[in-house]
Amino acid sequence: MKKGLISTIILVIILAYTSCQRKSEYQKLVDTELASNVRQDSLFLGISLQMDSKTFFGHCWELNKKGVLTNGVGSQIKYDASEYFEHDTDMFFYPKFQDKKIIEMPMHFKYANWSLWNEELKVETLIEEVKAALVNWYGGEFIKMVSDDGSKTVWVKVDGNRRIRVYRQSISSVAVVITDLLAPEKEEKS
Repeated sequence: MKKGLISTIILVIILAYTSCQRKSEYQKLVDTELASNVRQDSLFLGISLQMDSKTFFGHCWELNKKGVLTNGVGSQIKYDASEYFEHDTDMFFYPKFQDKKIIEMPMHFKYANWSLWNEELKVETLIEEVKAALVNWYGGEFIKMVSDDGSKTVWVKVDGNRRIRVYRQSISSVAVVITDLLAPEKEEKS
């Protein structure tokens, strides 16, 4: 009787331990890509992860003089990405720097002529077009991740060190965040 009870307890402990060790599909993807030791720093328009801030600003200045980039709202930079979309589409971006190097590129896309009553330009359509444009730029495919309560959906793609997340930002825009997974995390000072 005791042998059966001890065996059952050991089995329960082993099962509990292994279930805690299971990794999500996303974590497996990240681990596999980071283990490949492949660096993917290319972003767009000649901008890359780990580009230093001085080079970034100089590069954007030159693209602005050529009319490729313009000023967006606040410190955002605006790019007309319409050639990759069915309808006129603007892309707004501004990188996050750490130690004066780009470690993340948050951006958002919006149809230029979006309006609440225009079903053709709804955000769900834009999400699909953004994902298609990103696959065109970077290859591969996205995996869909849904929060436990079903309220948030994010599409994720990882290539080596470069993680791309796509999600609905608002009723009219789609957010994309490209992150260098190898950039050391630092606590921000208050």
